[in-house]
Amino acid sequence: MTISMYAASVPVLQQMLGSLTNLLTKAEAHATARKIEPTVLLQARLFPDMLPLNRQVEIACDFAKGIASRLAGQDVPVFEGTDQTFAECQARIAKVLALLASFTPEQIDGSEARQVVIQPGTARERTFAGQTYLLGYGLPQFFFHITTAYAILRHNGLEVGKKDYMGSY
Repeated sequence: MTISMYAASVPVLQQMLGSLTNLLTKAEAHATARKIEPTVLLQARLFPDMLPLNRQVEIACDFAKGIASRLAGQDVPVFEGTDQTFAECQARIAKVLALLASFTPEQIDGSEARQVVIQPGTARERTFAGQTYLLGYGLPQFFFHITTAYAILRHNGLEVGKKDYMGSY
């Protein structure tokens, strides 16, 4: 039995962005209950040379929309701005979830060999076959940023566990 490129991408991205939405909701409630300024959590990092929570959310969203769009052979939409509030982070995730919901299996299935070029025209340009891009680059990058966002929140006292990380499946 084989798994389709759609099944290996869009539902996985949706599940984890859903869990990220729930984590951010809990984080905002945590900040309110403990009288922590929300920007303190949004700017929290695991280590000084790592990106803060709000950027982890943005990058996870960028990978999610990039993965689905590239596998479907479409241009990746650009969502401008740097989110500074929980509401802005939630709105970004909602936009990406809406984008993901617009893709059909027919658009993505069969993209295993589709050429995917990231950072075209730059010194960092890389070309992948679709399956290699999804499994060897896109999903690992996406999960890194979702996991880092989870770890930042857990490190800052949010009482969450694996069930919160996994979300609904």
